[in-house]
Amino acid sequence: MRMEEKERAGAVVAGIDVGGTFTDLILIDGRAGGRVRIAKTPTTPDNQAHGVVAALAEAGTSPAGIDLIVHGTTTTTNAVLERRLARTGMITTKGFRDIIELGRRTRPQAYGMTGTFVPVIPRDLRLEVEERIEASGAVRQPLDEEGVRAAVAELLAKGCEALVIHFLHAYANPAHERRAAEIAAELWPNGYITTGHSLLSEAREFERGVTAAVNASVQPILERYVARLRSELEALGYRRDFLIMNGNGGMISARFVAREAAKTVMSGPASGVIAAAYTGRRAGYPNLVTYDMGGTSTDVALIRNAEPAVSNETEIEYAMPIHVPMVDVHTVGAGGGSIACVDASGLIQVGPQSAGARPGPICYGRGGVEPTITDANLVLGRLHPGKLLAVDNPVGVDEVRAIFAGRIGRATGLDGNAAAGAVLRLGNMKMAGAIRMVSIARGHDPRDFALFAFGGAGPLHATALARELGLPKVLVPARPGITNALGCVVADLRHDFVNTLNRPVAVLDEAEAYAVLARHRADGEALIAKEAVRPRAIRYIHSADMQFVGQTHILNVPLPSPQPTRAMLQALFEEAYHARFKVRLPEIRANLVNLNTSVVGVRPEVDLSTLIDPAGRAATVEGALLERRPVWFDGTWIDTPVYDRGKLPIGVAFDGPAILEQLDATTVIEPSDRAVADGDGNVVIEIGRN
Repeated sequence: MRMEEKERAGAVVAGIDVGGTFTDLILIDGRAGGRVRIAKTPTTPDNQAHGVVAALAEAGTSPAGIDLIVHGTTTTTNAVLERRLARTGMITTKGFRDIIELGRRTRPQAYGMTGTFVPVIPRDLRLEVEERIEASGAVRQPLDEEGVRAAVAELLAKGCEALVIHFLHAYANPAHERRAAEIAAELWPNGYITTGHSLLSEAREFERGVTAAVNASVQPILERYVARLRSELEALGYRRDFLIMNGNGGMISARFVAREAAKTVMSGPASGVIAAAYTGRRAGYPNLVTYDMGGTSTDVALIRNAEPAVSNETEIEYAMPIHVPMVDVHTVGAGGGSIACVDASGLIQVGPQSAGARPGPICYGRGGVEPTITDANLVLGRLHPGKLLAVDNPVGVDEVRAIFAGRIGRATGLDGNAAAGAVLRLGNMKMAGAIRMVSIARGHDPRDFALFAFGGAGPLHATALARELGLPKVLVPARPGITNALGCVVADLRHDFVNTLNRPVAVLDEAEAYAVLARHRADGEALIAKEAVRPRAIRYIHSADMQFVGQTHILNVPLPSPQPTRAMLQALFEEAYHARFKVRLPEIRANLVNLNTSVVGVRPEVDLSTLIDPAGRAATVEGALLERRPVWFDGTWIDTPVYDRGKLPIGVAFDGPAILEQLDATTVIEPSDRAVADGDGNVVIEIGRN
C-alpha cells in the first residue's frame, strides 16, 4: 500500500463484527465530522461474507467510499468448535507422534472414568521421521531428509491439504523444522505449511503441537473466506486492503492473516473487550468487568488500568489449548437465545442449548417453539414486541406467555409470568457465576470494578447482576449492541512474540534476555511497517512467564523495562506471587520460563461522542419519554417510563425504574438505581442510589 493510501486509511472506517445471531456494522465518517452509521443484519452462517455485504447495504453506504474496513470474524472459532477442519497431516520426531493425543493427566469429565477425545489430527496422518534435538538446543540426531520427503509424499497421497512440522525442542533450536519446511515446500502444492516454532517458540510439546495443528487445519478455511470476502467487496468497488481482528485484541492485514490463522480464534469476543477498555478509559473507569451477552452465549473479561487481561493459556475446548496470546475471556452458554426447560427432576434449566439465529426465540416468528431468555424479557415487559430486530412473523405476548405456562409452569406450579421470571432469575445466576470466575476466583474484589454491559442483551440484565455481585456501578456504552464492531474501529495493530529461556533467575545471562526482547521489538516494528495503516506511535509491552524452581504452573509478570536485571525479576515475581496467593516464599529461587513482547501500533483516537447524534438529544428527560408500561420487577408489576436512549440529554440524572430503548439494545434500570448520561453518550447506573 502506498504511503498516501496509508495516511487516508482513517478517514472513513467501517468496523464489522460477525456474531452468532447478528452481523454488526459501525461506520465513522471522518470527512463528515465523525458522522456515524450503524447496521445490524442476521448472520449468514453458510457464508459470513454475505452477512458482511448485507450490513454494508443496510447502512446505506458504498464500499467504494470506505477507506478502511476492519473485520472481526468467527470463521476459525466456528470451524474449530464444530470440527469442520481442513484435512491436515503432521510430521514429527520419531516416537512422539502421540503427544497431541496423550496431552496432560486430565480427562474430559473430571469426576468420571469415561469420556471421548478426538485429536485435531488423526493418528494415521501423524507420521514420524528420524531426528532429535535436545532441550539445550544441541543436535543429537541429524534430520533424515529422505524420510521427510517420503512422509510428505504419503500425506499428499492421503489427501492432506495442510501440513504441520512439529519436532521435539524446536523452540531451543529450530534448524530441523526449518529444513523440513524447505523440503516440504518443494513438494507441497500450496503454502499451508506450519512449523511449530514459528507460531509458538515456547516449551511444552503438547501445547505447541496442538496450537500448530489448529493453525494448519484452519488456514485453508480462513484463506478461502478472506478470498470470498475480498471478491464480494471488490465487486462493490472496494479496492483496498482490509484488516482482520486477532484474538489478542489487535489487527492484522487480511493479506497476512492466514499465516497465523490460529490467532484469529476468539477475535469477536476480543474486539468487544478492546472497545470496553477504550470506552472505560475515556469515561474515567479504567477498572472494568466486561459483560457481553449476545444471542447464543455470554462472554466476560477483566480490565485493569484500561488494559485487558491477556492469557497464553486459552483452551477452546477439552484438550485443545491454543497457546498464543489472546484476550482472557470466559464464556458461558447463556444468551438471549438460551432455551429454558424442565428436567427429569422437575428443576428449571436454562441453556446451554440455544435457539440460535434459526429458528431463534419464539418472538422472532421463525418457527421457534421453545421458550428462551429473550422470550422471558418480552413477557415481563422489558422488551417492546414491536421493536424486535429481524422478526419474520410477529408472535403475540399472550401467546409467548402461554408457552411459558405450558412448558415451564405446568411442571413447576407457576403461571406464565412467574415462569418467565424464574427463567430470568436462573439465567442471571448462571451469568453471575461467569463474572465470579474472572473476578473473585482470581483474587479481585468486584467492588473495585464497574460492570461494562454490552451485546444485544447485556444491558437488559446488567443491573441485576451488579446487585448480585456487589459491583457499585454499571457502564452501558452508547451503542451496546454493536460494541464488538466498535472494537474493530478503535483497536490498534498488534504483534506478539514469545521465547523460552527456562533459566533460574540467579544464573540468568542478562545480556541474553536483553537480546531476546530487542529482537522482539525489531521484528514487531518490521511487521507493522507492512500493515495497511500507519500508526501514530508504537508501544511495547514486555512480560515474563515465571515460576518458583520446582513448580509446574507459571505466572505472567509485567516488566517495566526491556532490560530486566536478575534482582528486578526476582522482586517482581515475588510481588506477583504474593498478590495472587497471599504467600511469600523468599527462600525459594525464581525461574524465568518465557520472555514475551507485544508490539502495538497505536492508531489515532476516535471521538465516541458522535456515536449518538448530538443534534437529536432532547432538552429534558421528559422530552425523551416514549411511553409508560408495566414492567415486572421481583414479582411485582410496576408502571415504568420508557425513554428513547438517543434523545437523553447529556448530563441528565434520573431514577429507576426505567427502560431505555435504542436500535441495537434495551437497557433496564431497576427501581432502586440512579442513572446519569455522560458526554460520550454512556449511561452510568449507580446501584442502590435511589
